[in-house]
This record gives sequence, structure tokens and C-alpha cells, in this order.
Amino acid sequence: MTLNEAFFQVRNTLLELYSDRESAAIAHELLDFITGKSKLQRLIEKENFLSSSQTELLNACTNRLALGEPLQYITGEQWFAGNLFKVNKHVLIPRPETEELVDWIVADNNTPQNLFILDIGTGSGCLAISLKTKMPFSTVSACDISNEALEIAQENAIKLNTQIYFSVLNFLDSQQTAQLGKFDVIVSNPPYIPESESELLDQNVRDFEPSLALFVPSEDSLLFYRVIAKFALTHLQSSGKIYFEVHQDFAEATVLMLQKMNFEVTLRKDIHQNNRMVKATKRLD
Repeated sequence: MTLNEAFFQVRNTLLELYSDRESAAIAHELLDFITGKSKLQRLIEKENFLSSSQTELLNACTNRLALGEPLQYITGEQWFAGNLFKVNKHVLIPRPETEELVDWIVADNNTPQNLFILDIGTGSGCLAISLKTKMPFSTVSACDISNEALEIAQENAIKLNTQIYFSVLNFLDSQQTAQLGKFDVIVSNPPYIPESESELLDQNVRDFEPSLALFVPSEDSLLFYRVIAKFALTHLQSSGKIYFEVHQDFAEATVLMLQKMNFEVTLRKDIHQNNRMVKATKRLD
């Protein structure tokens, strides 16, 4: 099978699940992974043949893609904020919108001062590690309820040569969180999709990404925001800040809740012009 034939085989297989553009993009990324050649190289060498092992791998990956499995879980990697992160089924796939949250935090807190940062529900560690990379003077802690997720986060931290203080923690348990210290910045991309919306999600998200990191009870969509904000009232330094990624449909409700808890709140849109990010600053006593 030539490189050109391989591309069209993957693309055509995926057309039932994705648009033509998305199918082509996934096909190119898969061939990048399998061949180690860039898109330009493959175009130049499009009549070159895959090896038998490459063909076997291509077919296995294509079969998994056809079932809706995300490419990132098949390759085991995803780029985020300039670094390549290991991912698997135990962690959410890092997304470009979340990179904007990193950029906002860095721009807001660009100082050589040692800031203490806490990332709640760290998953792959992409937020915590990216902040430590871009703010090397900071001390970054990160927690997650999932041991399996923390194993991935720890691997990423070692690979990217960043010191992060990881802990297994159920943030809904106030007895556990009471033992934590004080922080200048708290950041979280918590579960925020009501369980009732699960059938509205794309198959590759609903069937493959970890439900523990996606869903909240339908009757309490602001659960994690409320619990984290309550924690922040006593665990943020004076004028400390919380940064959240939020559900666009509940962004205004999140803002209102935080304002009632005596935070100054800023709401931002993402690259798709959806209400996606919130900053809550602790008011001075």
C-alpha cells in the first residue's frame, strides 16, 4: 500500500463519523504517527510503499478509529501548550480551548515571585505542567480523585522535567481538602456536563473519555464550582484568584454564584466565541 492509498483508505473509512475535513485531518495525523514523516514529505513520496509492519499498524488503528475511538487514545499522545503529553482512557484529551486558560493565567501572573498554584482535577497534568513550564518560579500542586489519571500526570511531569506535587484527593470531601494550605492561584477544569446531556455528546467523547471527569448530576451542574469556591474562601491568599473552565450554557450562572460569594468575577469567551473561562478574584477583607 502506498502512502497515497493509505491516506485515502483512512479518510474514506472515517467519513461516516466525521466531516470530510475532519476525516482528512485525522488521516494525516495517523500517518504522521505511523511513518514519522511530515505531510509535505508524504506528499513528495506519495507513491512510496508502507512497510508490512506499518500497514499492519495502519489497519489496526483504522479499525479502532472506525469504532469512534479518539485518535489521541490510539497514538497515546496529544500536543498541548507546546508540549507533547501522554494520554489514555483514564484522562480527558487536552483541548485548544484549555490552552487559552493557561495563557490567561500566565499573562495575569507574570512575575518572578514564587506563587503557590493548585490544579484541581488535574487529569493528564496538562494545566499544572504547562503553568510550571511557563511560570518556573511557581510552586505547583495538583490533585485528582483517580489514581490512574495521576499515574499519567506523573509520567508527563517526569518527561517534561517539571516538579509538581501530586496527591490523590476527593475534592468533594471537605475533611480531605481541609488539610491543604493556602494558594495564590487555584485553577480547575472540573466535570461540568450534566448527566442528562450525555446523549448529546459526540460518540468519541461519550463512549471513550472518562465519565468521572466529564459529568455532574443533572440537578446540580455547578457542584464543583461551588465546592471549589467555598474552599477558596479560606484557602486563597489575599487577592488570590480562581480560574475555571466552564460550560457555556452555565457560565452566567457560575458568575452569579461566585459574585454572591463575594468574588470579583470576569467572564471570557474562547476561540469559538463561547463563554468558556472565568476568573474570580478574592475581595480584600
